[in-house]
Amino acid sequence: MHKLEIDRLTKQYFVERDGRQVLALSDVSLSVADGEFMAIVGPSGCGKTTLLNIVAGLLRYDGGSVIIDGAKVEGPGVDRAVVFQQSSLLPWRTVSGNVRFGMEMQRRFDRAAMETRTDHFTRLVGLSGFERHYPSELSGGMQQRVNLARALAADPVVMLMDEPFAALDAQTREYMQAELLKIWSEARKTVLFITHQINEAVFLADRVAVMSARPGRVKGIIDIPFERPRTLRLKRDTRFLEVEETIWQMVEEAPDRIGMSARDRAQAVSR
Repeated sequence: MHKLEIDRLTKQYFVERDGRQVLALSDVSLSVADGEFMAIVGPSGCGKTTLLNIVAGLLRYDGGSVIIDGAKVEGPGVDRAVVFQQSSLLPWRTVSGNVRFGMEMQRRFDRAAMETRTDHFTRLVGLSGFERHYPSELSGGMQQRVNLARALAADPVVMLMDEPFAALDAQTREYMQAELLKIWSEARKTVLFITHQINEAVFLADRVAVMSARPGRVKGIIDIPFERPRTLRLKRDTRFLEVEETIWQMVEEAPDRIGMSARDRAQAVSR
């Protein structure tokens, strides 16, 4: 059963300074199954974040449809939660206060349920003992854990993640990738995950959708053949590197990246 269905989606932007229309997305179709982890990759400017913001209900689209659990997306809703690149935590609230915030805004949960869910998801993301800490007292990785717990606590149908680890250093990013898989394996939410890093997509996802340069289209979808649970050792497996290289070959590359290895290209894109 598909939780998320995107059918022939089109999005244009109007550029005021020269009075022209720019086609950002063209005929994008994509389905994500219940409990599936779907990653989207593609060159900079291909419309990955635009697509995610449309699914989130933050942007209007010009053609096609976006359906979640049988209902058309026409704006933000409680069936979706977004985890952005920056943690976007409220600095005057503690960890518990931030985790609880989304539930308070929805007004779907009574006080006892909010407390129970706050405690549960704070533990799930590994922040027991930090409930009374403020964001300024946390590392970048810990702040994103709070952001993730806040999204999960609101009980969305679909979680939308827009390069949530891009602002972290390389070591912390890899650690957070492994932690995200542990958290996801328990929560089993349907996830749409945007990333510039091909190896991150291969490590995390069940399938990877590859988008073309603007106007963004789905060039193809790759099934990831590796069983779960996964550990970071998988990234050193030759089979992993082969899948990574296959996806790189599908991504439209700038001329100065032609001939680079998959590892070198990944480092170049992440800069």
